[in-house]
Amino acid sequence: MQEYLLYSWNVNGLRAQEKKGFIPWLLSTNADIVGLQETKSHIEQLSQEVLHPDGYQSFFKSGERKGYSGVAIYTRLQPIKVIDHFDNHILDTEGRLIGLELEDFYFFTGYFPNGGMGEHRVQHKLEFYNSFEKYIETLTKPVIFCGDLNTAHQEIDLARPHENRNTSGFLDIERAWLNHIFQKGYIDTFRHFHPEPGQYTWWDMKTRARDRNIGWRIDYFITSPGIEKNLIESKIHAQTLGSDHAPISLKISI
Repeated sequence: MQEYLLYSWNVNGLRAQEKKGFIPWLLSTNADIVGLQETKSHIEQLSQEVLHPDGYQSFFKSGERKGYSGVAIYTRLQPIKVIDHFDNHILDTEGRLIGLELEDFYFFTGYFPNGGMGEHRVQHKLEFYNSFEKYIETLTKPVIFCGDLNTAHQEIDLARPHENRNTSGFLDIERAWLNHIFQKGYIDTFRHFHPEPGQYTWWDMKTRARDRNIGWRIDYFITSPGIEKNLIESKIHAQTLGSDHAPISLKISI
C-alpha cells in the first residue's frame, strides 16, 4: 500500500490567488494531488508559473463563460488518464468537474452548482449530483472526490442552521443527496475523524463572518465505501487565508 496526501481548495479566482502567494502555498503542502475549484480562468489567461509549477503537472477544465466556475488538478503522480469529458451535458458544460485515473484510485475535484439563483438552479444542482453519482458508480477502482459541494450536510455543519432552513445550501432536498450517498457507505472523511461542532470551510466575506467563525462546512473529501481503514487523517486548514474558503486535506493509504 502507498500513502497519499491530497488537498482541495476553492481558490475563488486562481489569477487573484497567484498574487496572494498560490505557488508558495502549493509547494508548501507537499501534496501528491491538489484539486482546485472556482479558478475563474482559461488556460490562456494563466502564467507559466501557475501552469507549470516545480514538480507538478496541471490539468484544467474551464467553463464556457470566462471568469466563471472552472476546476483544476495539480499532480506529482503520473495519471493513466485525465478525465475532463463525461458525455453528459450537465457535467460537461460549466467547467465544474475534472478527474484522474491513477494506478490505485480515481480522483475527482468538483465545483458543484450553487442553487441560490432560484428553483431552476436547485434542480440543476440535483441533476448534477445524480449524474455524478451515476458516473462514479460505473468505475472499478476506489473513488476519492473532493471540492465545493455547496451543501452543508447536517446542523453541525453550519453555524446558524435554523436561520438557513430555506436557504440553498441547506435545503432538505439538497441535503437528501448527501444522506443518500452516506447511507450507501460513502465516507465523509472529515466527520470520520472530527465529530465536534464549529468546524467550517466557508465564510461570507461581506459580513466578515470568518472573524467570528460564522461559517458553513461545504467542502469535502468523500471516498468510496469500505475503505475506512485506509483513512489516516482529514483536516480543514482554516489558518490559510486568501479565499472565502479554507483548503482541506486527506491523507490515505491505498
